Amino acid sequence: MKAFMDKDFLLSTDTAKELYHEFASQVPVLDYHCHINPQEIAEDRKFENITQVWLGGDHYKWRQMRSNGVDEYYITGDAPDREKFQKWAETLEKAIGNPLFHWSHLELQRFFGYHGVLNGDTAEEVWNLCNAKLQEDSMSVRNLIRQSNVTLLCTTDDPVDDLKWHKAIKEDETFDVQVFPAWRPDKAMNLEKPEYLDYLAKLAEVSGVEIRTFADLKKALTNRMEFFDSMGCSVSDHGINYVAYVPASEEEVEAIFADRLAGRPVSAEAEGKFKTAFMLFVASKYREMNWVMQLHYGCKRDNNKKMYAKLGPDTGYDCISNYAPADQLADFLNAVEENSGLPKTIIYSLNPGDDELIGTVIGCFQGSDAIGKIQQGSAWWFNDNKTGMMKQMTSLANLGLLGNFVGMLTDSRSFLSYPRHEYFRRIMCELIGGWVENGEYPKDMKNLEKIVKGISYNNAVRYFGFDLETK
Repeated sequence: MKAFMDKDFLLSTDTAKELYHEFASQVPVLDYHCHINPQEIAEDRKFENITQVWLGGDHYKWRQMRSNGVDEYYITGDAPDREKFQKWAETLEKAIGNPLFHWSHLELQRFFGYHGVLNGDTAEEVWNLCNAKLQEDSMSVRNLIRQSNVTLLCTTDDPVDDLKWHKAIKEDETFDVQVFPAWRPDKAMNLEKPEYLDYLAKLAEVSGVEIRTFADLKKALTNRMEFFDSMGCSVSDHGINYVAYVPASEEEVEAIFADRLAGRPVSAEAEGKFKTAFMLFVASKYREMNWVMQLHYGCKRDNNKKMYAKLGPDTGYDCISNYAPADQLADFLNAVEENSGLPKTIIYSLNPGDDELIGTVIGCFQGSDAIGKIQQGSAWWFNDNKTGMMKQMTSLANLGLLGNFVGMLTDSRSFLSYPRHEYFRRIMCELIGGWVENGEYPKDMKNLEKIVKGISYNNAVRYFGFDLETK
């Protein structure tokens, strides 16, 4: 029997072990999509206890605690941090087969030197150990990033953000990790939301453009994109229900926008037309500015309306959606290609059933202006587990070029989440090592090194065009 989460965790063959230890573990982390707070980096925050850094905003953990019958008082309520931690420890011991069990113990090992098992009985020991460690200067936010061998990270930022914390980080010569904003314009597109007109007022103020027409909106967004670009942004991201393609004339789109400004109802069909026009516009700008476009879709959000009213979004009440029409995805990409030319694009679906669909669609729009120009993104959110990663990479290998894959992203709000890259790399090496051991790919270590280091780090450096050295 193998030891619990030892140095060869998840690695069952000699080739997998060699690929991980010799190659994958030797390259840095490039975190091109996350949700961490740039203010906390600028201020080099230190956390008082493990609950703050582990449970403060982690809806992955919150869902599991609810599944264990834990009262909300101990999850998002006012319970003392020690009691919240106890409830999490009692939940974790039941999470056999869940990636949270592995992530939590990797974080305990890598950051706190704890190689035991966290459960209800050991919670006091782990609480005391972690809290003592967190008081050390080595556990400040910046040092956690340094310890994780991160060279560059991109946060997620709204067009109205002033990016003052990014500016502060950029001007601070004592921190050598590059931190860039990433453009997330969902609020500017979601005209069906009740707060949309309030948001437009903010956008108008920061852009200096009075927004009375869709043309004005495009001008305001262009102004903000130019500002983000000046701050080093080269990555966009969209959280959408699905990739829509409902074409309409400029006159139709202007009329839809005018209706919304006037407070008149907008039909689902009109919403689709507006969002299509919005996405066609921003995609053309991304191409012009050499930005990467990321499309995250396939999520049905805020399903528990009672809890949404109490806690708001991103609190653990989302699920996979199975509505993502393939024809609209393909037609949208084709329209962008015909209109302005596609920017480099990464497509993620929360529905694992879309893997093969995406794998075939991206093959229709590749180009010689970038290697792996149109990418299938890594296994996302509910798929961010051993089974989901294996499935996504196997599908991508079957239908495309796995060797050009840009690999893992953290997609997290926690500064302790970087071992997720280690988790991904171990699974990737297990997959590739298995093919080699089975005689499905030659044991050409020179080429395997190129593939493994590429997926782990180097492909992303090249793809995004960041000023970093490959390894």
